[in-house]
Amino acid sequence: QVQLVESGGGLVHSGGSLRLSCAASGFTFNNYAVRWHRQGPGKERELVATISASGTYIYYADFVKGRFTISRDNAKNNVYLQMSSLKPEDTGVYYCNAKGEPDYWGQGTQVTVSL
Repeated sequence: QVQLVESGGGLVHSGGSLRLSCAASGFTFNNYAVRWHRQGPGKERELVATISASGTYIYYADFVKGRFTISRDNAKNNVYLQMSSLKPEDTGVYYCNAKGEPDYWGQGTQVTVSL
């Protein structure tokens, strides 16, 4: 059974940090690039960061550069998103997406940043 399970979300004050995890199972995780997306209240889903299958290529959206770090551990079938200097506008549901044929998505984890 294919699964992507996000965890690590929660409520944090502005300026705080959270570390999201995405645990994969049921498919060849090492063959997939992984993306973190988010969807804020009343907003469309947007791409936050991407890491290639090997981890050598990384992309960040401009609005998280310098604050978020994406990484992966292929031995553990996990991808992480370290989020620092969080802002209220970072609030939303964060989704893990294994990009390939087919795509796989997790159920999301809520991140709420208060003033």
